[in-house]
Amino acid sequence: MLSLGHISWIVSIAMNQNSKLRRSFKLKAMGLVGGISAVTLSACGSSASSSATPSSAAAAKKVPLVVYAAEGYDAAIVKGFQQATGIPTELEDHSTGTLLAKISAEANNPQWGVFWSDGSESYAALDQQKMLLRGFEPNTGTLTPLGKSLVPADKSYIPTGTTIAGAIVYNSNVVKSPPTTWNQLLSPTWKGAVGMNNPAISGPTYPVVASIMDQKGGVSQGEAYFKALAANGLHVYSTNKVTLGALLQGTIKLALVQNSAGIGFEYTNPSLKVAYLDKSALLPGIIGIDAKQPAAEIAEAKKFADFVYSKAGQALMLSGDPHGDSLFFPIIVGTKAHKVVPSLASIPTDYPNPVVWGPREASLNQWFTSNIVQ
Repeated sequence: MLSLGHISWIVSIAMNQNSKLRRSFKLKAMGLVGGISAVTLSACGSSASSSATPSSAAAAKKVPLVVYAAEGYDAAIVKGFQQATGIPTELEDHSTGTLLAKISAEANNPQWGVFWSDGSESYAALDQQKMLLRGFEPNTGTLTPLGKSLVPADKSYIPTGTTIAGAIVYNSNVVKSPPTTWNQLLSPTWKGAVGMNNPAISGPTYPVVASIMDQKGGVSQGEAYFKALAANGLHVYSTNKVTLGALLQGTIKLALVQNSAGIGFEYTNPSLKVAYLDKSALLPGIIGIDAKQPAAEIAEAKKFADFVYSKAGQALMLSGDPHGDSLFFPIIVGTKAHKVVPSLASIPTDYPNPVVWGPREASLNQWFTSNIVQ
């Protein structure tokens, strides 16, 4: 469990370094005539459409399902789920770091029923704190072999797809030969040229930190690597959007970001290309269900996971954020990635054990902020 000090530290970093976190809005559907009762949207110029829910008395009696999410397609999924089931749903969309701090602060009185974000490490930590429902798998869809490998032994969380953490995005007009290994980033060639996100704010970045430390042989070896990277002029930003903005401005030459964000930026910036180092971290999208909620809300949360795995849910995942999180590698049989997404088989990947690295997330994020962030 994060301490109150860790909670306030994470929130202060999020607010100070990134006042416009990806998106922040509530999507409430209370089953009343006319559908959604309130939609609030702020930051980053994103928009979400309200959806109609059944006006029947039965719908009005349903228990509201609260979804905490940090996925670009989450509003589309929630809207589709409400229309399909009539279950009144409230969506809290923020950055992963902010949501984790919120979940920790609410530990004795949790307000969420579903948590959906990228990176299994956080969920392994929540599971060790006995906060997640165990032993459940969706009844719809069939997992691919990769998908099955991402399911924890106690079935405490649910993988929904995967991307790559720590892909290299570069401007092909500036960089003709991008690096191919993590060690090459320490060379004089890339002095002051590399940028990445702060893992305390950007949830998809902590798996990069964990993966490098795991590949280097442990925490102390990994810390030494990041100190060397900082000494070589590493730039640290808040989120994918800010880091990629620095790349476009020419402040950096290489951006270490989630590959889906990099591929998405290619749509409007064709000179940007995405490359992968010798081993890049798999970054699964994960759903967790709050074990402390009443049985009625847990039952609805299970239906939400079923919907995500269904054909309708998969279609919404692929369409809800077409220049961002929708550019994922599917793990449900029959779902095909967008044609701009490369074959995962062509990318050397690493998947550090979430059970080992999940509980270290808070302390390593604090170490990174204190020692690496300039």
